[in-house]
Amino acid sequence: MRAFTLVAAGLAVATVVGLVVLWPGDVETQIAQGVAVETEPATVTTVVEGLCTGLSGQRCQLATAKIESGREEGKRIQIQLDAGGFDPDVDPGDKIRVAKTPRPPKGTPSVAGTGYTLYDFERRGPMLILAGLFVLVVLAFARWRGALSLVGLGLSLVLVLLFVVPAILDGKSPLLVAVVGSLAVAFTTIPLAHGWGPKSLAALLGSAASLILTALLAVLFTNLTHLTGLSSEEAIFLQIGNADVSLQGLLLAGMVIGALGVLDDVTISQASTVLALRRANPTLRFRRLLGLALEVGRDHVSATVNTLVLAYVGASLPILLLFSAADFGFGEAVNFEVVAKEVVATLVGSIGLITAVPVTTGLAALLALSQEPERLRDDHAHAH
Repeated sequence: MRAFTLVAAGLAVATVVGLVVLWPGDVETQIAQGVAVETEPATVTTVVEGLCTGLSGQRCQLATAKIESGREEGKRIQIQLDAGGFDPDVDPGDKIRVAKTPRPPKGTPSVAGTGYTLYDFERRGPMLILAGLFVLVVLAFARWRGALSLVGLGLSLVLVLLFVVPAILDGKSPLLVAVVGSLAVAFTTIPLAHGWGPKSLAALLGSAASLILTALLAVLFTNLTHLTGLSSEEAIFLQIGNADVSLQGLLLAGMVIGALGVLDDVTISQASTVLALRRANPTLRFRRLLGLALEVGRDHVSATVNTLVLAYVGASLPILLLFSAADFGFGEAVNFEVVAKEVVATLVGSIGLITAVPVTTGLAALLALSQEPERLRDDHAHAH
């Protein structure tokens, strides 16, 4: 076990060095100028349908709303919404965010309208309720372990928001940032949620090996398929904002980070299976222990790969509907980058996921056999 611990310690040190080297400085971009808009919360009071202001013969929804905060709190405003389906429907009582219509440059005619536009719906309240429900379900089922996993989830988000995103905006290599950030997340969350022992050690090493393989495959097949990262609206915003970001690197980073969550699940499950088999039957030797655990792993992989594929399909459903309506054949549609990038991400992530099973299982079996069964039982009882 000492050799594996030294390898994990080396990876941890390399991750810390990577964090220090890649840590972003003060990031300044022009992206916010094209995206950020000053808005105010408002509540819809009435909605009527009538003729559009300044557009003869066209009918619109005219919504009256009351601004809830800011300098104009209490002011009642009108918002003109297209009745043809380009704007969402609003109902009395809806919480929305509104923005003032920008003033036209001097010398140009003013734009017809009410002076305010619907920017978006206010969603934070329902999302907060859903998050609270999620926390309650996790705590009710997993108790102390669930609480630790929630802390780990919070730390993961902190790493992404304070390191990964700013470092990429700072012009660092998105792929390198994603690999270092993913390893930092793994080294933080796995021991926190599952303690330090053979299970966490095997899961960490298995996750690290699979992440590196996933990154290498992503680089290889992104280049072979000539994926550019230019197929999304977000890429256009980054270009308009003159962000010093490699769009292809950003695509690669997404593949690596997207694979991490599934790898965590698979590696911990496989390590737990091996240790449970070892505790239940201490006479099992390496080959038998490995074979029994891999039987569970094959079932797990088949279900997880299906989940991974369906997740990407769900994210691409509007694009698939568009291509289907345009009567593109499968072979032609899959060649478009907007679809091809999801196919490559799915297959690369799935290969990394499948590889994680035998690697983690083999490591866990070696670690389990290096421990006395009584020690494993004591560690398991202490952890629970």
